[in-house]
Amino acid sequence: MYQQFHATAQPDQGPPRLTKLRQYLAQHDLDGFVVPRADAHQGEYVAPRDDRLAWLTGFTGSAGFCAVLPNIAGVFIDGRYREQVKDQVAEVFTPVNWPETSLGTWLKDQIKGPARIGFDPWLHAPQDIETLQHSLDATDISLVPVNNPVDAIWEDQPDPPRARAFPHPLALAGESHGSKRARLASDMRQAGHNAAILTLPDSIAWLLNIRGTDIPRNPVVHAFAILHADGQVDLFLDPVKLEDMADHLGANIRVHVPERFLPMLCNLDGPVVVDKSSVPMAVVQTLETAGVQVVLGTDPCVLPKARKNTTEIDGAIAAHVRDGAVMCEFLCWYDANAHTALSEIDLVTQLEQCRRDTGALRDISFETISGTGQNGAVIHYRVTHDTNRMLQDGDLVVLDSGGQYQDGTTDITRTLPVGSVGPEEKAAFTRVLQGMIAVSNLRWPKGLAGQHLEAIGRLPLWQAGQDFDHGLGHGVGSYLCVHEGPQRLSRLSDVPLEPGMILSNEPGYYRAGAFGIRIENLVVVQEAASISTQDDHRHMLSFLTLTLCPIDRRLIDFTLLSGQEIHWLNHYHQTCRTVLGPHVSEDTYTWLDHATAPL
Repeated sequence: MYQQFHATAQPDQGPPRLTKLRQYLAQHDLDGFVVPRADAHQGEYVAPRDDRLAWLTGFTGSAGFCAVLPNIAGVFIDGRYREQVKDQVAEVFTPVNWPETSLGTWLKDQIKGPARIGFDPWLHAPQDIETLQHSLDATDISLVPVNNPVDAIWEDQPDPPRARAFPHPLALAGESHGSKRARLASDMRQAGHNAAILTLPDSIAWLLNIRGTDIPRNPVVHAFAILHADGQVDLFLDPVKLEDMADHLGANIRVHVPERFLPMLCNLDGPVVVDKSSVPMAVVQTLETAGVQVVLGTDPCVLPKARKNTTEIDGAIAAHVRDGAVMCEFLCWYDANAHTALSEIDLVTQLEQCRRDTGALRDISFETISGTGQNGAVIHYRVTHDTNRMLQDGDLVVLDSGGQYQDGTTDITRTLPVGSVGPEEKAAFTRVLQGMIAVSNLRWPKGLAGQHLEAIGRLPLWQAGQDFDHGLGHGVGSYLCVHEGPQRLSRLSDVPLEPGMILSNEPGYYRAGAFGIRIENLVVVQEAASISTQDDHRHMLSFLTLTLCPIDRRLIDFTLLSGQEIHWLNHYHQTCRTVLGPHVSEDTYTWLDHATAPL
């Protein structure tokens, strides 16, 4: 099993560790310290060694931070984790709704008088520190870069990951790393930049066509890199990770031990581009101290990586056919066994086994969310032996899962009934479905961003006075991170959507203490087919749905659906039946035929 069910953190671990941290801060003339869930590479996911937030507080969500002061410790969490944090942290920690309350505002409310607040410059991007510093300009609160005090008191901190990297074949990448380097280097020369600093693991993995296992569920390698304007790359990582990789990398990728990274930064000729939202503050400080001209820009890999090429899209389609067949096998099993004594863990175990049976699974793409009843209302719930709940008649089950295959990354959510469910749950499910269908059917002019489209997926819920506290969709990588930027369907995203970008389409609804609902398909942006009424000069885009898996009709209130929505559902189910049918077992085909019968 890739997924394990032991609790990685407990609420009672927090108080003694918080006390020890405060003692350390006092001894080092600090009035506070900010503990983010981050590592020196600034990706969303971290290795166990870098999960300082969970070690200190017990909170295991994928985003957040803790601000420790002498008399209060605030754990800042967004809407996805407001239920989860209540169960995971002790009373010595105070949950703070973020971003509604910013760190700067909170610090000004809590601190009266001069104060020195420490931060680890390897764990914060310049953009974050500049924003925080600006909010504190009119105060006596100063930000102080320091060596990480959590590392100083964490006695059994795990070792850094040292797993070997491996090539990502050209047949799946669709473009050689030499071509990628030349393309990006040409753009850099046109912009007048001599070098770009790369710290995001998925950027380096994409650029060099390598993959690894340094971060659970994400096939990436911990490394730093300098991309030069001539297309050459200096790559900094533990050399043991690259054994047998010399032929793949070639002569234009020079490998160095990590300790050489900072000294080589000091010898660069500017201008040097750094991504203000992801490169650690320590890198910027090193460059500026050495007198190197720094340009705060964007990681040059981010947008090209997001625009999947034809080979990557073909791989995504193949991965989703494989994963769709897996889901059908699982759902057939579920319907045959849901009346028996099943638990949340049973569902996770069975689904992972179905994926393993393909022979193609490299990993799961994230910890499967299997939440029944009130656990389904915890948006990023992770089942453990302590929280494992048995399925009960009348429950809804939120099952959010995905696989890492060499040809693509999948992410799918289906909500399932346990026996008969009430009209309130059906009405909410139908509104969520209507939002998902509306987004699936979208056509929009080129140049619009996720923030322009997101409301469409929420509108059916809004009309009922309801909503959900997470984005409508996130970007997804190509055998890379299941959460990929910069593309998002979010009111915060101003990045225009472009052909080849893969995103999730996942509206939901959550009633705290009662039930949760989410339906998620992955989609890829494509050129929209021309229609007779279209302006000649208008360039339109649309979504192609990648995910193929029946949506449970037992949860739909058909009186709420329009004829167009019913037509979409029938057509989607017909596609599921036609495409997936040849890839499932005989018993599952019988189930699939029934689950996709036209309304």
